[in-house]
Amino acid sequence: MSAHPLAGVIAGLARIVSGVQVQWADSEPDPQQAVYFANHSSHLDFVVLWSSLPAEIRKLARPVAAKDYWSSGVRRALAVNVFRAVLVARHAAGEAAADPRLAIDHMVEAMGEEHSLILFPEGTRGSGEQVAPFKSGLYYLCQKRPVLRLVPAYLNNLNRILPKGEFLPVPFISKLTFGPAITLGANESKPEFLERARAAVCRLKDL
Repeated sequence: MSAHPLAGVIAGLARIVSGVQVQWADSEPDPQQAVYFANHSSHLDFVVLWSSLPAEIRKLARPVAAKDYWSSGVRRALAVNVFRAVLVARHAAGEAAADPRLAIDHMVEAMGEEHSLILFPEGTRGSGEQVAPFKSGLYYLCQKRPVLRLVPAYLNNLNRILPKGEFLPVPFISKLTFGPAITLGANESKPEFLERARAAVCRLKDL
């Protein structure tokens, strides 16, 4: 699949605005299909993570994003046409929260046999100080695709560049660290897996 003509331009701008410094700790870029999962503290998170992947990986990486935020105007045009984002609902109509399993089939279909996903298992943006407990979607996704490679990542300072409630980014140096891939263990319970996945992200914070 060829990248959108604007993809390279937007990736370059995102790296400039975020001042992102990328490192691969005990790992290296791999074009194999994977899920890249990270902490979440800013609307810039998926754009910066996506833009920081090598071009051959980036063109097949699809961010999973909140439909309510990315479903209108220019944001939707970018999400659908440039990022090829997988838009999922965070809330079911008339209900407090949507069953995360309802979006899993959509993600699996979007991956097919070659695409990777960019996912933020906390579900909503945090303060940037602590990584919140992971929602269950990552576990259910792995149940559908048991041998799927999961690549943890940690984003530092994105919450300072685009704080919650702000629309214009503030120039600041950020850092993105990728760690070694993990997979769902045989007979591993949901709580055990989600805590292990969260720990894989947290350990990258100070590297």
